[in-house]
Amino acid sequence: MELFADIIVDISCKKLDQTFQYRIPETLKSSLEPGNVVEIPFGRGNRMTKGYVLRITDYPSCPLEKMKWIEAVATDFAGTDSKLTALALWMRDYYGCTAVQALRTVLPFRQKAAVKEKRTVTLQVSHQEAQQKLELFRHKHQAARARLLEALLEDPMLPYEVVTGSLKITPSVLRALEQQKLISCEHKQVYRRPELLQNLGTSAQDRVILNYEQQEIVDAIESEWEEKEIASYLIHGVTGSGKTAVYMELIARTVARGKQAILLIPEISLTYQNVLRFYHRFGDRISVLHSRLSQAERYDQFERARQGDIDVMIGPRSALFTPFQKLGMIIVDEEHETSYKSEQVPRYHARETARKRAVLEGAKLVLGSATPSLEAYYEAQMGESRLFTLKERAAGGMLPEVITADMREELKAGNRSVFSRILTEKIGERLKRGEQVMLFLNRRGYAGFVSCRSCGHVMKCPHCDVSLSLHQGRRLVCHYCGYEEPAVGKCPTCGSPFIGGFKVGTQQVVELVQQAFPNARILRMDADTTKGKDGHAELLRAFAQRDADILVGTQMIVKGHDFPLVTLVGILAADLSLNMSDYEAAERTFQLLTQAAGRAGRGKMPGEVVIQTYEPEHYAVACAAAQDYDSFYEQEMRYRQLAGYPPLGDMMTIHCASEQEQQLGLAVTYLAKFVRQLAGRRGVTVIGPADETVSKVNDVYRKAMYLKHADFKVLTSVKNIVEQYVEMNEGFKDISVQFERR
Repeated sequence: MELFADIIVDISCKKLDQTFQYRIPETLKSSLEPGNVVEIPFGRGNRMTKGYVLRITDYPSCPLEKMKWIEAVATDFAGTDSKLTALALWMRDYYGCTAVQALRTVLPFRQKAAVKEKRTVTLQVSHQEAQQKLELFRHKHQAARARLLEALLEDPMLPYEVVTGSLKITPSVLRALEQQKLISCEHKQVYRRPELLQNLGTSAQDRVILNYEQQEIVDAIESEWEEKEIASYLIHGVTGSGKTAVYMELIARTVARGKQAILLIPEISLTYQNVLRFYHRFGDRISVLHSRLSQAERYDQFERARQGDIDVMIGPRSALFTPFQKLGMIIVDEEHETSYKSEQVPRYHARETARKRAVLEGAKLVLGSATPSLEAYYEAQMGESRLFTLKERAAGGMLPEVITADMREELKAGNRSVFSRILTEKIGERLKRGEQVMLFLNRRGYAGFVSCRSCGHVMKCPHCDVSLSLHQGRRLVCHYCGYEEPAVGKCPTCGSPFIGGFKVGTQQVVELVQQAFPNARILRMDADTTKGKDGHAELLRAFAQRDADILVGTQMIVKGHDFPLVTLVGILAADLSLNMSDYEAAERTFQLLTQAAGRAGRGKMPGEVVIQTYEPEHYAVACAAAQDYDSFYEQEMRYRQLAGYPPLGDMMTIHCASEQEQQLGLAVTYLAKFVRQLAGRRGVTVIGPADETVSKVNDVYRKAMYLKHADFKVLTSVKNIVEQYVEMNEGFKDISVQFERR
């Protein structure tokens, strides 16, 4: 029986969404499979090019005499690229994108950059023969040739730039001497090094001594190395428990087995300090990726990985697609971080995609966090991954003492400042003792929820149990179902006139701190102060070197940084993220507060944390203050179960966007009607359509619908039919429709 392959060709082509069918030679029938990279003739001139096998079938889509044959499996792309292509096909189906979009995400290293070369000119004859030739050139007044030989007699290997620049030797002279076999001009590719790895010196091969808890985890994972049943692990360790030391040892044992490892960390945590620890352990066998690398630098790191020049890649979610040939372990640090979720199509989550790649590669997956996502912890509870806990700080220090300041009581006492009296007092104490302070302004969720400063009441949607956001025209809007009501001037609960949104930023906080403590040295760290290529690292380095007493910043200051002299952390406006227009608001708040609190007391001195809030009784705030993850998990899961939200139910978002507001509104109305008819027969709940949280970006209007069901397969079946509806309907020609699994 003859077989045929549906192939997608050359990812730089604009028409990649269509496949081309090729005949499979008899010699490849038994070995060819979806995901393979093949050599195929393409176009009128039958130019050989690469193709990606998407599907194998026994049904021809056109007459056999018009169909071309696959030439061969591309040997230079065998293995890694085949598995990465298979990963892209999985992403296409799982996240509802096209094959082209998935391939462009998974295989970014195929966008080849200009090769950087090191060129040298080398003397190829003996010193005596070169001296004889030099005398001959001088006799014939061939000054350029003589000048070059004089230099090569002093140094037999010279940089090409020196030869053509300082010595002013032309290419024609070099070619003539090469033909006489007196010299050779060599070209060697040189890989660009990311700036974080430059000037690190020689690695010292440091080895960290693990404590009992850490060693137990490493040994347990290694003992199951050859087992296929359990390939996923979750390390739940309190802040400062030494998860990084566990990662380093796991990576070292992976490398010792001849395998390679990927360590994913949030972009904000990719600092010189963190990279240096890994460099001291693994030397030049590591590389890093981050968003500020040039395309050429990024390409070079992927090529180093492909060639086997490195064993470890460290970076944010894009590092997940490093083309290692023998991948043995993927580690996702701070797996709860929202930065692991892509905002571009495909809207993939690095945690889920890492799990799939680990399965395809036969690699181990290790997740780690002090505040695990509910999804990861639920999977561990269900036995889908193995749970380990680190309950003590590695350095032996105690978790900080947490004080909750009720800002409602502060207002009653006449304090209208953004600082509670207890926080002001404790900042003064630290400055007198020469210790450092971090002030964290929780600006996540700053989109404009409305709350009462007197009683803490928050204006919420009566249908979705999320906060209403304040829009222009003084409208309160729900971003899930579109419910609206007019803004209020007084609190509907207590009648207080102190109701509105929070309008203080980091700059204002710095000014207020400076007024209260004129002699304090203050650094501000937010998006405005870290715009430069190394702005983020420079600020952290300055604070670590005690160039400042107080660091004021947004959530970027609480991401895994370790400052031994920080003994006080003040958390301002904890309620901002608590009242986001999102069902995950409580989870995000608990994580932020716990992570922020974990920055205090990481050295030998005890630490304190002051959480300022209008809702101290809320379980997210109370559990964060108590550093009690288990209690938070239980209470939040009860809420998720009642509302049918993940991980106890599944949810899909349909994002629609267009430059034409009227056309978008009409299209979404028709789409919502079709989806409701389709969903009703399958028991799917449909919420919306409504404006996105940010309803207009770069003159593009955005709306969304939300689908809920216990079984994601049901949502996927709805998605597939909706895709067909959109594709067949001319009204969606200029409407972007994207699907996202929540």
